[in-house]
Amino acid sequence: MVRSQHLEDLTIGKFAAAADVGVETVRFYQRRGLLSTPRRIDGIRRYGSADVARLRFIRQAQAAGFTLEEIRRLLDLDSGEDRATVREMAAKRLAELDARMEALQQARTSLQTLVSECAVGRTGPCPILKSFEA
Repeated sequence: MVRSQHLEDLTIGKFAAAADVGVETVRFYQRRGLLSTPRRIDGIRRYGSADVARLRFIRQAQAAGFTLEEIRRLLDLDSGEDRATVREMAAKRLAELDARMEALQQARTSLQTLVSECAVGRTGPCPILKSFEA
């Protein structure tokens, strides 16, 4: 992570590194309107701490499963007072994550069954299909 350079004077490479993404990711988000194209200083675009915070938010929101369009809406809502819409979006995403986590837990249990059924020393075919029955 970039710490030594002042966070108000980052080149695109340092900016991308500060948020642990590639330069092309920064450009992609700029094309999608999620990040603005910064001012030029001495002919070089410079990014600041607010840009880093925004980019980190985008990445974290993606990791939480928000689409780019949902992230755009959240960013638009950030400076407003529409808490109900933000809460609704977050609650919907949370329910989707909970459902996904339940599905992953079921898959984990099935894999544990398969590992146990196909343990070293057991004979006969492994019950692959049976292990994944609900």
